Amino acid sequence: MASPGPGTATGRDPVIDLVRFFCLALVVVGHCMMVGPVLQADGTVTTENTLAEQDWFVPVIWIFMVMPLFFVTGGATGLQSWRRLKASGGTAAQFVRLRLLRLVRPAMALLAVMFLGLGAAGRLGVHPQVVQLMAAGAAMPLWFLAAYLAAQLNIPLLAACHTRAPWLTMAALTALVVAVDCLRGALPALAYANLVFLWCAVQQLGFLAADGHWPRVSRSGLVGVALAANLVLGTVTGLGLYPGNMLVNLNPPNLCLFLLGISQAAILELSRPALAPLCAVRWVHGLLYVAGTRSLTVYLWHLPLLVGMSGLLLLTPVPKPPSGTAPWWWARPMVLLALILLLLPVMAVFGRLEERPTAVSTSRCRPPDVAAAVVVAFLPVAAAALGGLTLELLGAGAVCFAIAVLLLRGMPGRVSGPAGSTSRDPRRRGHRGIASGVK
Repeated sequence: MASPGPGTATGRDPVIDLVRFFCLALVVVGHCMMVGPVLQADGTVTTENTLAEQDWFVPVIWIFMVMPLFFVTGGATGLQSWRRLKASGGTAAQFVRLRLLRLVRPAMALLAVMFLGLGAAGRLGVHPQVVQLMAAGAAMPLWFLAAYLAAQLNIPLLAACHTRAPWLTMAALTALVVAVDCLRGALPALAYANLVFLWCAVQQLGFLAADGHWPRVSRSGLVGVALAANLVLGTVTGLGLYPGNMLVNLNPPNLCLFLLGISQAAILELSRPALAPLCAVRWVHGLLYVAGTRSLTVYLWHLPLLVGMSGLLLLTPVPKPPSGTAPWWWARPMVLLALILLLLPVMAVFGRLEERPTAVSTSRCRPPDVAAAVVVAFLPVAAAALGGLTLELLGAGAVCFAIAVLLLRGMPGRVSGPAGSTSRDPRRRGHRGIASGVK
C-alpha cells in the first residue's frame, strides 16, 4: 500500500480543509450572481441565470467549476476515514451508516421546513407558480447530495478495488463514463448513470492523493498533467464532442468533468506549498473550524434562502434594477451580505444536525437496516433528479429521510460510541474542519 498523503497528527489535512472552504465560498458567491427573479406583467415570476448569460461566462466557468474538486477532496478524506474505521474493527455497514447520517439529517430538516413553509404560503394565497419556483430552489443542493452520497457510500467497495488495482479501477470507471456518454444520444435517461460513474471516477483521484501518489510527482510533472488534461478537454470541446460550457456539462455530468478533476487535482498539489503556511495562521485555522461544523448546512440552505429572499424583494418597494445591468451587479455584495445574515440563525438552529455520529456496535448496526435506509433515502433524490422538485416531493423526501434516520438509529442528541456507549465530551470528538461537514 502506498504511503498516506499529507495530514496532521490526527489524520486531518488542513490544506484540504482550506480548499473545501474556498470551494464552498465560491459556490455561494456564484449563486448570488446567478439568481435573478423577474416579476412579469401578468404577475408571474420567472428566474434568469444572469451570470450564465454573460459573454465571458464560458471561459470563466471553465476555471471556476469547482465541483470536481469537491469530489477529489471528498475522496481523499473519505478513504482515510474508511481506513481508520476499518483499522479499529469497523465494518462497511458502519461506514455507510455514518456517511448516510451525516448527509441525510441536515437535508431532512431543510425539506421539512420548506414543505411546511411553502405549504403555508400556498394556503395564504401565494401564487402556485411562485411556490413551485421556490421549491425548485432546493433542487441544486439535492442533486449534489445524491451524487455525493452515491460516491461516498461506495467507498468501501471502491477502496478494495483501489488497493488491488488502482489504475485498472480508474480505467474501468472512466470507460463506463465514456460508454454512457456515447449512448446518451440514443438513451437520454442513461446519461444519469454518470451521476455515479463520473463522480466515483473523480473520487478515485482523491484516493490517489490519500495514498501519496500526487505528492510523488515532480512539480514539472504536475504542470504537465494539468496542461495535458486541459489540452484533451479543449480538443473534445473544440471538436464539438462536448459543449464548451462546463455548467451544461454538469447535469448530467460527462467526461469533461473528469478531465477537469485531473487538472484540479494536479493544481491542488502544486498549490500545497503556498496554502500550507496559510492554514497555520490562527484566524484562518479558527475560520476553518467554525465553517467545518456547519458546512453542509450552508450548502443546503443557501440557495433556497437566496431564492426566497430574492422572490420576496419583488413584493417590496425596494428598487430592483433590471437583471444584468450595472446597478444590479453593484447590488450583489449587499445580496451576499443579506444571505450571510440569513444563514447565521439557520446555522445556529439546524447546524447541530451535522454533529458527527460515531460508530455503533456491530449488534446495533445491522446491514439489512443500513441497506433499507440507503434505498429509502435515494427514492426521493432519484425522483427529484429525473422529474424535478415539487412541493409534494419535498414532503415525501422529508418523510423518507426521517425513516432512513430512524432505521439507522441516528436521531441527534445521543452520540453512540464504538461499544454502544454515549458521549457528549467535545474533547473526544477531535478536530473538525471544513471537510467534516460534507466529507
